[in-house]
Amino acid sequence: MNTVDDALAISLLSELFTTDQLARARLGKALPKGMELSHFSVLNHLANTAAEKTPAQLARSFHVTKGAMTNTLGKLEAAGHVHIRPDWDDARRKLVAVSPAGRAARDQALQVITPIISEMTSTLGSEKVRAVLPILRELRIRLEQD
Repeated sequence: MNTVDDALAISLLSELFTTDQLARARLGKALPKGMELSHFSVLNHLANTAAEKTPAQLARSFHVTKGAMTNTLGKLEAAGHVHIRPDWDDARRKLVAVSPAGRAARDQALQVITPIISEMTSTLGSEKVRAVLPILRELRIRLEQD
């Protein structure tokens, strides 16, 4: 790379990191009391999945350690938002599913954050959002491969 490419790459990552931090802070403040963005993300993922998932599968999906996912799942279970049960075929594994209370909590969170997300999209304009999505998706896919 040359210095122009280096500066461009640093600017891109700086914008991505700052945008991520600001979006997380804004959405995190709006979430119902006691719910963290990681909790919402897991509940949303499980609510959109018909099958139970193992903690390891969830950790891979969210690109976090199994320990971090176990911590999140423990909090969700304590709140009654997920059911964690042994895998009857492999006693070493556990299976996770969203509970009815977890679906309700996820729905409540969606009601609160959807207007914020919609406002961001409408401020930028749908054309700009549609234009940037393929680029961000390609960048994510490349980063996942590393």
